[in-house]
Amino acid sequence: MTTPASLPASLMVRLAAGAPNDALLKLTADLAARLKVARVIGISARQPIPIYGSPDLYAPAELVAWDREQIDKELKAAEEEFRSALEGRVAAVEWRSTVVTYGSIADYVAEQMRAADLLVTAAHESGALLDRSRYVNVAELVLRAGRPVLVAASGQDRVDLRTVVVGWKDTREARRAVQDALPLLRLAERVIVVEIVARDEVADARRRTQDVAAWLTGHGIAATTRAAVTTDSEAVQLRNIASDLELDSGLLVGGAYGHTRLREWVLGGVTRDFLLQPLRCSLVSH
Repeated sequence: MTTPASLPASLMVRLAAGAPNDALLKLTADLAARLKVARVIGISARQPIPIYGSPDLYAPAELVAWDREQIDKELKAAEEEFRSALEGRVAAVEWRSTVVTYGSIADYVAEQMRAADLLVTAAHESGALLDRSRYVNVAELVLRAGRPVLVAASGQDRVDLRTVVVGWKDTREARRAVQDALPLLRLAERVIVVEIVARDEVADARRRTQDVAAWLTGHGIAATTRAAVTTDSEAVQLRNIASDLELDSGLLVGGAYGHTRLREWVLGGVTRDFLLQPLRCSLVSH
């Protein structure tokens, strides 16, 4: 007897203020339709221009007023872009935005994720490392969201579900990620569970991935498995497997492995490759 995958009731899509989001919004609208999601929440945030220097340094009132005016314009434009793309495509849309004066944009978005099942965000944004007033650290967002995060490939306007590769590790994060990915896996034409291990661990990896495939079968999802011997870094090897001409994966699924709180912006190589991969989307859980 199969157990139906629970469909998400709501999606949240994070828009970058002051930048075009058209491809991300097309992807979100298409994903909402395919998952039969009734409610989509758009969210964006800006921080004021940071003032660096002496603690006694202050910003002129004119600069503060100009910056606030720009913030209001950018957030309003993001809302209009969101409503134009989603209204009429789903039963309900909702908009949330704010000026973040304490904490980070990632903090704000993660806090708001209490209202949604899945977060959709862009993979890599030009200027993200230089302008923290507009852009978010995606790794930080994944680690804080408490929900699965679909990281959209740059410029991609649809999630390709012809082939989905599950990057398996025998960890709670990987188990969580596969559970969270069930609604998407049920839409996939082909699912491959891959584990990359040392040569002397191949037999164990085959047993583990076959367990995962059997579990997926119980949810009505047919999956094949592959235990690959480590020949390079796991990130490079998984990327190469996903890019294989026979697989041509459009979506990677995996767990996010963070470090201590002081270093949580740094992620392991495989996770970092998921988040910054420009060629395909990824579904990541922590």
